[in-house]
Amino acid sequence: MSTSTSDTSSRVWFITGSSSGFGRALVEAAIARGDRVFATARRPEVLAELAAKAPAQVRLAALDVTRPEQVRAAVAAALAQFGQIDVLVNNAGFSILGAVEETSEEELRATMELMFFAAVATTKEVLPHMRGRRSGTIVQITSVGGITTAPGFGAYCAAKHALEAVSESLAAEVGPLGIQVLVVEPGAFRTGLFGAAFRHMPAMEAYAPTVGAMRAWVTDTNERQAGDPARAARAIAAMVGRADPPLRLPLGGDAIDGIRGKLARIAGDVDAVESVARATDFEA
Repeated sequence: MSTSTSDTSSRVWFITGSSSGFGRALVEAAIARGDRVFATARRPEVLAELAAKAPAQVRLAALDVTRPEQVRAAVAAALAQFGQIDVLVNNAGFSILGAVEETSEEELRATMELMFFAAVATTKEVLPHMRGRRSGTIVQITSVGGITTAPGFGAYCAAKHALEAVSESLAAEVGPLGIQVLVVEPGAFRTGLFGAAFRHMPAMEAYAPTVGAMRAWVTDTNERQAGDPARAARAIAAMVGRADPPLRLPLGGDAIDGIRGKLARIAGDVDAVESVARATDFEA
């Protein structure tokens, strides 16, 4: 890795899971904006061609975000290289499909480890630097599944729901310190998430009508999703540093529709049981 770059006229992005999908698209969007990027992935060599096109803006590093010592080393290397981290993007993840009963404890824990615990650990590693500067943005790539659910996506949605919850609390904690949190909730995008890397749990016949239908949908939808990752990346980049940023950024019409539907169902449940719920308080 080359010596430190002292230019402070552009933002510095630290992006996990940069080799494909939203990660790679965000690297490209940041470069196009004139920003600098510390792009990390298990196999960063797949980004070598992209880095070669912008050698002054991009540095690559191998990183398994589930390894705390690698996270510490990567953050330290980014700071040594660029002197600052303005935007942290927790993007590393995978898709997993299986009924709750079909999903082993090992697979469930692996899902939570990567998409919840690792994201929190990386955030905590960068926070002292951002607190010291009283500036920065933490971008959490969750999913429409961070609010909605579907048969077969219990493990995936559990991890994304958990990341949403901790991020909402985090936003309230670090907002007064000058740090923004942006929770990104994509719907179905052509990122390869439904491709060969998809983790399919062994199917049980009992769940064929429910989870089986979702398996068919994933197969049929692969590479035909409506969402454009490049457009999504540009939308995310445009939100970073805004004076009035939202906490949540749904992406894709399906995300908007799914989230609105979920909120309407929650409101309906609350309205239906309001009198029962209020009756459990002590009498005044």
